[in-house]
Amino acid sequence: MSHFLRLIFAVSFAAFMVASASLSSNAAPPARQQTANFDGLWSVAIVTLQGPCDRTYRYPARIVGSRVLQASADSSYRLYGAVSRSGAIRVIVARGGQWADGRGRLTEGRGGGTWTTSGGQCSGQWTATRRG
Repeated sequence: MSHFLRLIFAVSFAAFMVASASLSSNAAPPARQQTANFDGLWSVAIVTLQGPCDRTYRYPARIVGSRVLQASADSSYRLYGAVSRSGAIRVIVARGGQWADGRGRLTEGRGGGTWTTSGGQCSGQWTATRRG
């Protein structure tokens, strides 16, 4: 991964963690707080609603703990991200010289949200379904 993409991911991940902490600041103490387990394989469908990007994409993702990981050996893209205990999720998908920033929420078996490419050329919605 290029230095530029590492920097973008590090900044995005840090911003996600700060946002997650502020969202949960009014939550019950950890001993009482219910937490969802999102671990497993997820199928993610991405739909472009604005811009010249391809209309649809589909990527597998694997969640382990709070990390969102690439679940494919396909080296044409990279997928990185994090999910909070409450289900708030932020993911970066990098392909070629471009990247997309996805944000949303997961439940026990489904999820969804929005995404935007670097430079704002394209944007749309995504949905996710747990596979295993």
